[in-house]
Amino acid sequence: MPETTPSSPRSGLPGDRADAYTVTERLGTDYYAVFADVEGDDLDVWRRAQSFIDEVGPRMSDAWDAATYPLDVVARFGELDLFTDGIDHPALTRLSPLAAGLVNMEVSRGDGSLGTVLAVQGGLALRTLALFGSPAQQERWLEPLARAEVLGSFALTEPDHGSDSVALETVARRDGDEWVISGAKKWIGNGASGGITFVWARVDDETDDLHGAVRCFVVEQDTPGYTGTVITGKASLRGIHQAHIALDDVRVPLDAVLPGTKSFKDASTVLYSTRSGVAWSALGHATACYEAALSYAQQRTQFGKPLAKFQMVQERLAQMLEELTAMQLYCRHLADLEAAGGLRPTQASLAKYHNTRAARRIAQTARDLLGGNGILLENGVMQHMADIEAIHTYEGTESVQALLIGRDITGMGAFA
Repeated sequence: MPETTPSSPRSGLPGDRADAYTVTERLGTDYYAVFADVEGDDLDVWRRAQSFIDEVGPRMSDAWDAATYPLDVVARFGELDLFTDGIDHPALTRLSPLAAGLVNMEVSRGDGSLGTVLAVQGGLALRTLALFGSPAQQERWLEPLARAEVLGSFALTEPDHGSDSVALETVARRDGDEWVISGAKKWIGNGASGGITFVWARVDDETDDLHGAVRCFVVEQDTPGYTGTVITGKASLRGIHQAHIALDDVRVPLDAVLPGTKSFKDASTVLYSTRSGVAWSALGHATACYEAALSYAQQRTQFGKPLAKFQMVQERLAQMLEELTAMQLYCRHLADLEAAGGLRPTQASLAKYHNTRAARRIAQTARDLLGGNGILLENGVMQHMADIEAIHTYEGTESVQALLIGRDITGMGAFA
């Protein structure tokens, strides 16, 4: 068998003198001082997120490479009380919209899989329960979800219904003192991790006033008929398990339905709330890529001088900084609008639309600037580039965001 070659062997042979490059360290890029005034509780939680990433970063790099899901890291996430995602509930620690955004940004800057853990556990599952759950449901599950003592998932997307999830086919019918749920879900983070799943299904009961309406049901994953199968072969977000779920006549008690859910608009409310988080997450990924490119350009020597001394390289760095600064401004104003109670759903859509597109461009430029070293996982950029592809799609694809924004500015819907 041929010997494998480490990325920086430093054998002492001619042409083999390069040391490993230090490109993943945090540089604190903030050219317009967008976050220079962060203080108090917001600053404390931001620093806590940074410390968490510094603590678990190496573990997550290995997990991404091996496509494993380190649940002890998720538990640590909960111990640090970082899952509440700006949700306003008396049983939860209240983070301001700015603090919640900074946590999203910092976690995704360190690892995209953990950014998705935050989006699933806090942004989707915990928020669904906090907004729509009964007092009894909240008493049982809210704090365990916030502490990651129980993992939560949000099951809306189906194998045949992604962007058109309003057309979901999973159904729930009444049978005596139980609901019977049948259907399938796909791409469900934490859906095979042994916790609980918030299943969105259409009521199929002509005697029910909400017949045909979409409602949400809390389902424990060890319930007979529930099968969650981990999706393998992913080239993105490899450090979190996502599941294909089969619901084969799953029986749950009547009080498993979340009473606050009456229509698909309730699912949309949750998605609108998490859309801001995706914009912040994209900013975290883009920051990591830009800072890796800047550090590499200062360290890598070609043609007798650092890359950073070449005009073309400086122009590329300036282009990346231009887009990164715009992303920061989007996110900061988004947080300010939300704090003032004036954030509209389509404003969150515009931020997500802009930031994931910009993050893709920054990642592509950074990868190219690093040359062959750009495809090495140890340098971070390629992993972020792959993970950006997932966040560009989830919580509403680029096309869906464009249609939502287009309908808002023209007053005319263009959905098929």
